[in-house]
Amino acid sequence: MIIEGRAAARPNLRRAVDTFLGNRASAEDWLQRGFLGSGAALALWDYTSWAALSTRHLQLTRASGALAPLSAALNAHRVMAILFGDFEAATSLGVEEVAVKEVTGARKGPYGALLLTAYQGRPADALQLIADSAGDAVARGEGLGLRHANWATAVLHNGLGRYADALPAAEQAADVDHAPFVAACALPELIEAAARSGRPERAADALRRLSGLTAVEGSDWAAGIEARSRALLSEGQDAEQCYAEAVERLGRTPLQLELARAHLLYGEWLRREQKRHDARHQLRTAYEMFAAMGADGFAERARRELLATGEKVRKRGVDTDHELTPQEEHIARLARDGHTNSEIGAELFITARTVEWHLRKVFIKLGITSRKGLQDALPARGRYSAPEPHLQKN
Repeated sequence: MIIEGRAAARPNLRRAVDTFLGNRASAEDWLQRGFLGSGAALALWDYTSWAALSTRHLQLTRASGALAPLSAALNAHRVMAILFGDFEAATSLGVEEVAVKEVTGARKGPYGALLLTAYQGRPADALQLIADSAGDAVARGEGLGLRHANWATAVLHNGLGRYADALPAAEQAADVDHAPFVAACALPELIEAAARSGRPERAADALRRLSGLTAVEGSDWAAGIEARSRALLSEGQDAEQCYAEAVERLGRTPLQLELARAHLLYGEWLRREQKRHDARHQLRTAYEMFAAMGADGFAERARRELLATGEKVRKRGVDTDHELTPQEEHIARLARDGHTNSEIGAELFITARTVEWHLRKVFIKLGITSRKGLQDALPARGRYSAPEPHLQKN
C-alpha cells in the first residue's frame, strides 16, 4: 500500500481480511497478527469486518491468557468502541487494559485513553494525558504514539470550537503515509479546523488527500466522511447535498460519533444560512447523540449553536457516576450486571476482597447500601439509540 498505492493493495488487503474471517488463520496467527487483519479492514473502510475481526481478536486473546497480545487487543477494541459511540464499553476496556499493563509492564501508548478523553471534552484532563503520552512516545522513539497524541489534540480542540489550536495538531497527525488509519482519521479534523480558521487552501489540500484515501467502492463510511468534509468547502446547494449525503451514508453505519458530527456540521451550516427551523432539527439530534454518549465537548458546542437559533437548552450537569474513578465505575457496572466479586477480581487481577473494598467506596459515593441500588444509580449508558444499520457490502 505504501509503495504501489492503495488501489494496488486492495486485493491483498481483502484477502487478508477474508483469511481471518474465514477461519483460515491459526490460533498463533490470531494472537500475533490479529491486529493486522483489523488494520486491513480499516484500510478498506469496512466497518463490518473491522468489528468482527476486532471482537474475535479480543475473545481469543482473553481465552489464551497471553497478556501482551491481550493488551494490544484491548487498546484497539477500545478505539472501535469510541467511534461506535459506546463510551461505557470504552471505559471498561480501558480499566482492563491498565490492569493488564500493570501485570506485564507493557509501555504501549494509551491510544484509546487519548481519544476517549479528547471526546469527553475535559481540557485539563485531556491535555495532561496528551502531554504525558507524547513525552513517553518521544522517549521511546514511538512515532505512532506521537501521531495519536496529535490526533487526540485536534479532536479535543475541534470539539471545543478552538479551531486555530486544532489546526497544527491535525496537520502533524495527518502528515504521515505509514500510519494510514491515523492519517485517515486526522484529515477530517484538519479539514474542519482549517475551514473554520479561514485557511481554505489548507483544507482543500487535505480534502484532496482524503478523497484519495476514501475512494473505496461500496463503503458508506468512506463516502460519508468524504461528503461531510467536502461540504465544509462547498457553498449553497452543493454544500447542502454533501451534508445530506453525509448524514444518510453515516446513518447506515454503527459509527455514531461520525454521524453525530455530520448532524452538528449540517446544523451549524443551516444556521449560518438563516434556516433556523431546519438547523434546530440537526443540532438537536447532534446534541442528544453527543450527550447520550458522553462526548461533552461536542455536546456543549451543539448546545451553543442551538441557543443561537433561539432554542432554550439547559446546560447538562455532571452525572453522579462521574464522581467515581474509572476503576470504581468499571467494577460497579460489572457488579450491576451480575458478576461476582471473584469474577471481577479475575478480570482485573485483584482479589475478591479488594473488589469488595472498592464496592464499599462506590456505595458510599452513590448513596446506596447494596448491589441492588446499582441498577438505579448506574443506568446502562451505551451507544446513542439509533435504527439498526444496514450491513455494508464490499
